[in-house]
Amino acid sequence: MPPRGLRPSGLILVDKPAGPSSFQVIAAIRRRTGARTGHAGTLDPFASGLLLVLSGAATRLARWLVGLDKRYVTEVDLRARTSTGDVEGEVVEETQIPSTDELDERLAGVRGEIELPIPAASAVKIEGERAYRLHRRGATVEMPVRRSLVSSLDLVEYRDGVARLDLSVSSGTYVRSIADAVGGHCRTLRRLEVGPFSVDDADEERILPAAEALQFLPAVEVSAEEANAIRSGRRHATEGVRTLCAGELVAVGRVVVPV
Repeated sequence: MPPRGLRPSGLILVDKPAGPSSFQVIAAIRRRTGARTGHAGTLDPFASGLLLVLSGAATRLARWLVGLDKRYVTEVDLRARTSTGDVEGEVVEETQIPSTDELDERLAGVRGEIELPIPAASAVKIEGERAYRLHRRGATVEMPVRRSLVSSLDLVEYRDGVARLDLSVSSGTYVRSIADAVGGHCRTLRRLEVGPFSVDDADEERILPAAEALQFLPAVEVSAEEANAIRSGRRHATEGVRTLCAGELVAVGRVVVPV
């Protein structure tokens, strides 16, 4: 019998609705499956879209998923900046609505490699404490700057001071920071893709096998005897490669996936 909480094992693609926190969504799945449950990057409560939830033994695979690029669509309200960069914050500055040409210039400034301050309402630690807790207490802190890559950013629609953007960014990019940099705040935010995974394929009832969770890594097939040697620590698998036995994931490098 497998150790408690290791089954079912695999990746669950969830279309998170706006409202609940990512942790509430993950906790509900944990209660339903009875397995250990983790994630490969959360979404803010106001945001919706693709959430990668790892179940059971597959929670060990998070390190290969958290760094994947992501694609979002967002509505940026250019009539005001807020304290959090989204609709949940207080208005800190009412702004003049830019013309289309002015907006194009602003968007050009946030394409490619950029450095922007991390939002005050974030989980980043400042001197050992979460920034959002400091923000809630009204503490004023200087937020660190993070370098990101905005590989694509398209203006889909611009009407009445609200710009609808479609953007692809590197892991760890705060879309709220981009919205603030162009003079507004995120009114809505939806994550469409994480690496090769799409929100169109989300299904909470379906658990993708662990081997499919890392489909973007090369793979090598081994015999049952070799798989047992890897699981027992008598042999190490190749780093950065999925080691499979009869199609099931045995290990990725030194990270062994229990049966």
